[in-house]
Amino acid sequence: MAKREFTARERAILGMVQGNLPDTATPFADIARECGATEDEVLSLLRELKQSGAIRRFGATLRHQKAGYGHNAMVAWYVEEDRVDEVGELFASRPEISHCYVRSNCLDWPFNVYTMIHGQDPEACGRTVAELAALTGLDEYDILQSVKELKKTSMKYF
Repeated sequence: MAKREFTARERAILGMVQGNLPDTATPFADIARECGATEDEVLSLLRELKQSGAIRRFGATLRHQKAGYGHNAMVAWYVEEDRVDEVGELFASRPEISHCYVRSNCLDWPFNVYTMIHGQDPEACGRTVAELAALTGLDEYDILQSVKELKKTSMKYF
């Protein structure tokens, strides 16, 4: 995909839509009014970026802690290279998993697949890990518990 240069107006629109949309019956018209654009310009820009793949999805974000899922754990798994796609697809299909990545392992750290598992309590996360280990036959993993949240935000591009 070619690099896209944005006008000042487009940058203003994108700055607004990457945060919380106005809680009104006409959020895109409200954004347009604030940015000196028309609602059609806002929607056309968003459609163009979605069709080009620059925007992967556009939707609501559920804050899992506020929805009763206050515990999470990152699990680092060792998965043989020839099983990465198979295991990754299984992990990615699970509703308890919000993130699933393959990364290079290094030195004394053998793990190459990482999942972020959410549950209502530590036991729920533990049950999910045990179930995934049993389903996949994986026995090399480490559960990395969060000690303290230092920052958690979405990226701000504009």
